[in-house]
Amino acid sequence: MKEKSKVIVLVSGGMDSVTALYEAVSKYQVLAGISFHYGSKHNDCEIPLALYHCQHLGIPHEVITLDFMNRLFKSDLLASGGEIPEGHYEESTMKQTVVPFRNGIMLSIVAGIAESMGAQGLVIAAHAGDHAIYPDCREDFMKSMSDAIGHGTYEHIEVIRPFINMTKAEIASHGQSLGVDFLKTWSCYKGGDIHCGKCGTCVERREAFILAGIKDPTNYASNAPLPEKPIA
Repeated sequence: MKEKSKVIVLVSGGMDSVTALYEAVSKYQVLAGISFHYGSKHNDCEIPLALYHCQHLGIPHEVITLDFMNRLFKSDLLASGGEIPEGHYEESTMKQTVVPFRNGIMLSIVAGIAESMGAQGLVIAAHAGDHAIYPDCREDFMKSMSDAIGHGTYEHIEVIRPFINMTKAEIASHGQSLGVDFLKTWSCYKGGDIHCGKCGTCVERREAFILAGIKDPTNYASNAPLPEKPIA
């Protein structure tokens, strides 16, 4: 994708997508940031932060409601699901938080928006830390979706995945270099008043700042020792 091409960014309000937004602004003409309210327990914590960063960067922000997911899909990430598991983010129990084909659905919708707005690319922040648990974050899926969207649009729209081989710690370092205020990002899947510090996404967030050597600005309900990575 050429620099200053027109793109749309999928921005949830989490560390990765907000960093991807700032990355995109440094390289492309960002036409909009798109968030999805699909009924997750933490949507109401994330989306206001996505709006904040879009407004800070002067980018239009749009929230698309996908309420059918909460009604029809099985996942503990959703308000209709069970308890969010705690522990390491690569534990097999984290599979309970998979929302079936979520990225495929969202990319398809944003592809239609992008074609309508004259964009050439979609930016999504899938990264290496997601690969163990989430099949729709892996490169083989992302490349297949990019190929399908390219074939299915006159603009031959591309799925841009700048962090697909990066760790969360590397994203944290990159975000710091771009001036991202990580205090104004959300990770916790439980969606409480503050980050719980114990669910898989909180563990991943805490670990990322430690490995990156960056001060973690987040207020956690628990700062208990981090769990060990499970043996493959």
